[in-house]
Amino acid sequence: MAKENLKLPFLKVKDHSVSGELFDLVENSEYGFLETLPQPSSETLPDYYKSEDYISHTDSRRNLFENLYHLVRKVSLKQKLKLINSFSSTKKMLLDIGCGTGDFLQTAQQNNWVVSGIEPNQEARTIANKKTNDAVFETEQLLKFEPNSFDVITLWHVLEHLPNLDEQVQTFKKLLKPNGTLIIAVPNYKSYDATYYKEFWAAFDVPRHLWHFNQLSISKLVSKVSMKVVKTKPMYFDAFYVSLLSEKYKNGKMNFFNGIWTGMVSNLRAIQSKEASSLIYAIKNQ
Repeated sequence: MAKENLKLPFLKVKDHSVSGELFDLVENSEYGFLETLPQPSSETLPDYYKSEDYISHTDSRRNLFENLYHLVRKVSLKQKLKLINSFSSTKKMLLDIGCGTGDFLQTAQQNNWVVSGIEPNQEARTIANKKTNDAVFETEQLLKFEPNSFDVITLWHVLEHLPNLDEQVQTFKKLLKPNGTLIIAVPNYKSYDATYYKEFWAAFDVPRHLWHFNQLSISKLVSKVSMKVVKTKPMYFDAFYVSLLSEKYKNGKMNFFNGIWTGMVSNLRAIQSKEASSLIYAIKNQ
């Protein structure tokens, strides 16, 4: 992103889970999202993922929080399957980018989808391949798929991790069939819980999250490649998960009552404001 499009720092945020370093969040005036600065280089970025607390790269169930995560994930998988089924009734070719340990791909595969996944983390990729009969590949494979290959491409809390946003979105459009659907789920920094926790909001997750989106910024980003948001859905579970983790960052311990209360308030406000803690965007060609 061009430096001339950047405004003054919006917020200064600490990496609570790995390095303890401070990063600036700066608004991009062209798109309206926030950028994490400085952004780690491609060589150093993997070091910021080296944490046992990065649940999406493992299937661990070491404590109550992780067990709750897996319980919620079971419900979320059914909701995700229902969503992608609503956008395809044909051969059902699915690409899940940043598929983690492969549970969503496994669910889709068991429900008559032909699946492929992209996962850069080797440990997570190994776990995912055991669940999907080796349907998951390294990042380089993304550029080797044939154009117009997929009915649905999904990124569940992945877009915020990817560098070179404009190039990424162009690639997704190229890989979709003409009537295909791009589904993106990302945190929403306009939500109540983001406003409440401010620099302690766990979904900022710097520097692993390079970008921080609101609804307008997603619309502007995809419009650059002649695509349009046709449907937006809230992810209500995320408000509780993020609020619980934010309590830990803010107070040094995970206060379940405060976290659940803040998550509930955020969801109740989102019913009217439409600004949920995380949002799913269904995107089509214009």
